[in-house]
Amino acid sequence: MEGEWPPGGQLLFYLMVSLLLQGRADTFTINCSGFDQNGVDPAAFQAVFDRKAFRPVINYSIPTHVNISFTLSAILEVDVRLQLLTSFLWINLMWDNPFISWNPEECVEVNKLTVSAENLWLPDIFIVESMDVDRAPTGLSAYVSSDGRIKYDRPVRVTSICNLDIFYFPFDQQNCTFTFTSFLYTVDSMLLGMDKEVWEITATSHDIIQTQGEWELLGINKATLKMLVGSNVYDQITFYVAIRRRPFLYVINLLVPSGFLIAIDAFSFFLPAESESRAPFKITLLLGYNVFLLLMNELLPASGTPLISVYFALCLSLMVLSLLETIFITYLLHLATTQPPPMPRWLHSLLLHCTNPMKCCPTAPQKGNKGLGLAPAHLPGLKEPVELVGKVPGPQEAELNGCPESTRSQQEDEAQKQHLASLWVQFSHMMDTLLFLLYLLFMATFITSVIVLWST
Repeated sequence: MEGEWPPGGQLLFYLMVSLLLQGRADTFTINCSGFDQNGVDPAAFQAVFDRKAFRPVINYSIPTHVNISFTLSAILEVDVRLQLLTSFLWINLMWDNPFISWNPEECVEVNKLTVSAENLWLPDIFIVESMDVDRAPTGLSAYVSSDGRIKYDRPVRVTSICNLDIFYFPFDQQNCTFTFTSFLYTVDSMLLGMDKEVWEITATSHDIIQTQGEWELLGINKATLKMLVGSNVYDQITFYVAIRRRPFLYVINLLVPSGFLIAIDAFSFFLPAESESRAPFKITLLLGYNVFLLLMNELLPASGTPLISVYFALCLSLMVLSLLETIFITYLLHLATTQPPPMPRWLHSLLLHCTNPMKCCPTAPQKGNKGLGLAPAHLPGLKEPVELVGKVPGPQEAELNGCPESTRSQQEDEAQKQHLASLWVQFSHMMDTLLFLLYLLFMATFITSVIVLWST
């Protein structure tokens, strides 16, 4: 019949059409008739825009390679109580779309265009540690090059969970992570890579980062891992961001004033032990330190137990011990001036050895610690024992002066009491010196230990 296909012609026609369609699927060359000096006709990209709901690949068995990089431009907040890091990132994504290509020489030398991101297929990349919704602005555009390379940059404020260790506050360093992955495409459909080296990301972040003076960026490292969820394997890239707190603010407002108060408390030991102003001065200093801690409490972390809190607690303990030492010495001096008890033999031997180590201890103490051979100490309101002993009359002088025996005995007892009081005063001074040395030793050990811990 006229007009019918010859035998085998229909088969040949279908074969030619299928080859043409296959060739059309391998590459999609945009018609340059839509390009001119005034812009680009959107109709030239309409076929690409219609495919935005599907992953742009020629063969669905080939995964799409997406390159990821970012720039850390600001560290906005570090919440120790909630263990959150709020930062501002510029995320850079790059991938190829095989359905986009044009010849720049035929298209008025146009090599790159900006296309609204809502008209293109975008990879579903997210940050695993993010604890907030994506706050990226809308209406962003992407760069599309003539060879089908798409570059999509978007700024985003990220509130991410971070394991914060505040033990070394304010000399602490924190290590936080940003893990980029896809929540839809497995490794069979999407593979992640990097178009920049880690040192480039670190250098760029160093140049533009803004931390309001408290945090500084130390470095960025990366690790490429696989995430297994059930039977699905997802590709991911983890960036390790190391930041360090600048301690100058806390050193000036916390450590320096505390150090001054502790130094003043140590110098207060040089006030005379008999002075009535030493104990009130230490009490005033202790109250002032408590007020200082209350005022500076807002600068300390709201949770956890940092080393600086231990430092403040030990400083407060030192001041309390210093006050207790003053109370103990005041009690000994009061005991010596009112009713000094007999001094035990071991205490007398210790006092004699400390005051005169080269002198041998007596074999047997005399009654009432008389004749101990120790120089009397000065005590306000107390007569010198030497003067009293010198005024005790002898037997012949007592007979000449008509002094009865009872009067002479009272004078001897009074002199003996004065001499015993001087011994207790001397013992009080020795204890004051000993406790002051122990105070200094404990304070030096404690401060050295804290500095060593902070430096490590």
